Amino acid sequence: MILNYIKIAFRTLRKNKGYSFLNIFGLAIGITCASLIFLWVEDELSFDSNFPKQDQVYFVSTHQEYEGEWRTFGSTPGPLAEAMKAEIPGVVRASKTRGLDLLFSVGDNVVNRFGRYVDNDFLDIFSLTFIEGNSAEAFKNPESIVITQATAEQLYGEHEKVVGKILKVNSTDNYLISGVIENLPNNVSYPFAWLAPFERYGRDKEFTREYGSFFADTFAELSPDADFEAVDAQVRNLLQEQTGDADSKAFLHSIKDWHLRADFENGEQVGGRIDSVKLFTVIALIILLIACINFMNLSTARSEKRANEVGVRKAMGSGRARLMIQFISEALILAFIATLVSVILLLVLLPQFNLLIEKDLVLGLSKPSHILFLLGIAIICGVFAGLYPAFYLSSFKPVEVLKGLKVTQGSATFIRKGLVVGQFTISIVFIVSTILVYQQIQHVKNRDLGYSKDQLISMKVTGAMIEKFSVIKQDLKNTGAISNVGLSNSNILNGGNNGSNLTWTGGVDTEDILISFRLVNAEFFETTGMELKEGHGFSENRAKDSASVLITESFAKLMGKGSAIGKKVTLDDTYTVVGVVKDFLYGDMYGASDPVLFLNYHDEASFMYLKTNSEIPTNDMLAKVEAVMKTHNPAFPFEYSFLDETFNAKFKSEQLVEKLSQLFALLAILISCLGLFGLAAYTAEQRSKEIGVRKVLGASVSGIVKLLSKDFLKLVGISIVIAIPMAWYAMENWLQNYAYRIEINGWIFVIAGVVAIIIAMVTVSFQAIRAAIANPVDSLKTE
Repeated sequence: MILNYIKIAFRTLRKNKGYSFLNIFGLAIGITCASLIFLWVEDELSFDSNFPKQDQVYFVSTHQEYEGEWRTFGSTPGPLAEAMKAEIPGVVRASKTRGLDLLFSVGDNVVNRFGRYVDNDFLDIFSLTFIEGNSAEAFKNPESIVITQATAEQLYGEHEKVVGKILKVNSTDNYLISGVIENLPNNVSYPFAWLAPFERYGRDKEFTREYGSFFADTFAELSPDADFEAVDAQVRNLLQEQTGDADSKAFLHSIKDWHLRADFENGEQVGGRIDSVKLFTVIALIILLIACINFMNLSTARSEKRANEVGVRKAMGSGRARLMIQFISEALILAFIATLVSVILLLVLLPQFNLLIEKDLVLGLSKPSHILFLLGIAIICGVFAGLYPAFYLSSFKPVEVLKGLKVTQGSATFIRKGLVVGQFTISIVFIVSTILVYQQIQHVKNRDLGYSKDQLISMKVTGAMIEKFSVIKQDLKNTGAISNVGLSNSNILNGGNNGSNLTWTGGVDTEDILISFRLVNAEFFETTGMELKEGHGFSENRAKDSASVLITESFAKLMGKGSAIGKKVTLDDTYTVVGVVKDFLYGDMYGASDPVLFLNYHDEASFMYLKTNSEIPTNDMLAKVEAVMKTHNPAFPFEYSFLDETFNAKFKSEQLVEKLSQLFALLAILISCLGLFGLAAYTAEQRSKEIGVRKVLGASVSGIVKLLSKDFLKLVGISIVIAIPMAWYAMENWLQNYAYRIEINGWIFVIAGVVAIIIAMVTVSFQAIRAAIANPVDSLKTE
């Protein structure tokens, strides 16, 4: 019996090839879109899942209160890890870590890799798998280092045993390779290419043993039977007890939340990447819904064509249930064919989608879960899309049909029009959303940063760059490619070092205010384009500025009325303000940045900034800079980044939303147009005799096109009216997440409406014009 239904279904599909194609293609696009999104969602949800202790491993973060608001930081004091393990019974392992870049040299083979100095517990917390060596012996020697398999192969080649070899680090230090571990997958929140004993890093650094210095990333493992809430409360109290500061508290952040739920506001977890996962999951379902709407529309639209078939089969004894099974079988066959087509589309489109989202997703048809997903989505789409047409078509009365009476389509017509309105409503919401997301990103990118990000190169300070800075600076300027060279202990785009408990002239309750510190050279401000609003900058003679500081405008306002020049700031020593710099943006690109204090002390600089000459081609400029760096810092590779590119990368999440919004808006419109195209073709076919009569009576082509198009344009008009408040509400809520944001203007809705009308007109007009220019004899000759 099942084979019989399948045969009948295939026969019917062959008879309606054109409409079957539209259904298959529409469903295939919907399934392809949903599959791409679910591959991305699967990857997002799988972050850190390779670590087996999912219910026991935590990252220790801190909440600190400033000016009545709790702010969240990822760093902790060095002694906290040992104290947690010693004083809190539920903590079985804990490790402080410090992440750094190290330069590895093996002969002429030189690579720069990020890794971590860690305590012994780190290896067991993450259950790292050793290819060579073992966790018990890895850190017995404080001069040892563990590297990943990929790092070992880059340095020594494949299949080379490396344990026991001496590795040159930063061209001066020797480390003993004590182990090789399996490579970490791409989807980990805290990646590393090497691990070394923290003892070696901290042996000559007193701050690593002080509670006043928040510098370490701390990880902890709880016992399986530990009460998380009780342990978390003890961790929060421990930091306050050790520091004597009620305004600082540590807390445990689960490994399951590191990637997806890493955003905090006023000490409360408020979400993160999980919001994008939820958003695009909903969008995938909406795209599938639009594709299913197409199927229902086209199936019910052709009801009159199938009325005779239903009447004859009912007269010959077929019950309604058998007819419904047949129609749902047709829908399922279409859905399975569409799924096969979508697999082909996925194979073609997935590489491009990976470029768009900057991931390396694979289709993974060998995974049972992926096969089940495709089968499940085909069945769901087939049943959902075919259920209403099955109910509707099987309800025809054979007596009325066989007497030649017109099949009543009142409810079907109403539902069909409602579905068209629904499709275009969603498409218009997508259009509005795409425009507003783009505007918001550009709004932030174009705000006044307080410095010039263009023509600015950033390099990490390595080797002898500080020691030979004067010579390097002069040689760079002599090339003509570089106009200025600046140094800073912090990336200009990030928060850098900060602290509180300062005092200053005119300050009240100053210990409650967070101040950021920048250790810079005299040319830093000119190099970066920061504007001096008052006073003067630093001198090249650092001794003259040993008691001088520059501050930003927001800091100057904290000193009360009048000029800040000459006022005093007390840290460990007392300094005099000699200049006020215009506020600049760093850290949160959507908010206001903390006040900043500058000191003329670049010995601890971590970044060098080069202002380039725009008249020299980029390749020539880089070649000249590289030549200078190779001369004075030959042991280290020439590595750099353009600040404008780094700035743009800070909007990665927003840009992903923008790109995917554009893609899904296009797909939603395409699917909607396929359905509208099919309905317009069917309408023209149904009214062919009417059109023929009108042409014989002198109707013009434009008049007939208008006649066939106006009903569809009315539906699009209704869609616009419904979509405007929906889009406004959705995007207003999205924009609430940003302190620095655009306002929604009415012209955006006008543009979206006009675009929707144009798309609908183009889609419908093709069929309308085709019907209008047809020879009326062809449609009337049977009469």
